[in-house]
Amino acid sequence: MANPYRGEVTLVLNGRPQVLKLTLGTLAGLEAELGEGDLISLVQRFETGRFSSRDMLALLAAGLRGGGSEISRENLAQAEIEGGVMQATKVAAQLLALSFALPSGDA
Repeated sequence: MANPYRGEVTLVLNGRPQVLKLTLGTLAGLEAELGEGDLISLVQRFETGRFSSRDMLALLAAGLRGGGSEISRENLAQAEIEGGVMQATKVAAQLLALSFALPSGDA
């Protein structure tokens, strides 16, 4: 079960819940993969809606790695996502938000 206080979210892939989390290492890899020079630019890319499906796939794959999953990016691209693309987008947004702030309602 995901713990939002640890920056974790859950995405159900092929009927199995997976915990996603962004670690410092996965964030660094994501910056490099997406060609962003810093964390602020990376976050702004998603906040302003300038992201592609390739970007979202990279973010979710990074979260899976950070959460300890061995699901490859290629397998993620082919996976059945419970809730479809809209749920994947919601989880990606939650993943980024929790990586830089406490869950809503907490100080």
